[in-house]
Amino acid sequence: MPKHLTSGLPRLSRTHKLSVAGVATAGAAALVFSIVPGAGADQGASQATAVENVKPVAFSAVDTAAKTQQATITQQANNSAAKGKAEAAAKKAAAEKAAKAKAAAAAKAKAEKAKAEKARAAKAAASRSEVRTAIPAAAPKPAAKPAAKVYPDNLDGWIRESLDIMAKKGIPGSYEGIHRNIMRESSGNPMAINNWDINAINGTPSKGLLQVIQPTFNAYHVEGTSWNLYDPVANITAACNYAADRYGSMDNVNSAY
Repeated sequence: MPKHLTSGLPRLSRTHKLSVAGVATAGAAALVFSIVPGAGADQGASQATAVENVKPVAFSAVDTAAKTQQATITQQANNSAAKGKAEAAAKKAAAEKAAKAKAAAAAKAKAEKAKAEKARAAKAAASRSEVRTAIPAAAPKPAAKPAAKVYPDNLDGWIRESLDIMAKKGIPGSYEGIHRNIMRESSGNPMAINNWDINAINGTPSKGLLQVIQPTFNAYHVEGTSWNLYDPVANITAACNYAADRYGSMDNVNSAY
């Protein structure tokens, strides 16, 4: 058909084209049967049947193609969804596995740190124990000696110091008895000397606070005191030791002894 005759006509769809082709085919078949001699009523029926069969065949092919295409699209969609689910599940499993591995690594690191801390503490304790064992405990300091008693350098101090020494040595006597005899013998002068009595005549004058001769002083000298006959404490202590031996105590002496 010339092109100018087709312009302005509506375009046929594929279905329409197939239908037209079927009709044309059927028409051609009918024309053949009408031309062939001896064609009877049966031929006409066959032609009608052919026409009927052509049209459904065309529509059946179209439906099958559409259904096949739809099934393919559906299958592809299902496959894509399944693939997406599988990938999501794989990612989730991988994330969970990584989280478990991280937690296990953290727990292991914590346990190793605790073990190391415990080992360091044990080592430090052992080191301190070794130091304590190596360094003996300091010996206890000896008790401080009491401060030496200080006596005044006078008659009162001399008598009191002599009494303390006498107490240690077990020599009897009292402050009053000693003081009384000193005042009678020397008036409290430690350098007093008697150059006129019988002892002086015999060459051994009496000397010191209690007027003791040298032989008597030497015989009754008390250890820890001076050997100087004129030393006040040594003189008193030796005289009291002599008086205790002769009279029981200096307290019992009331005259020259």
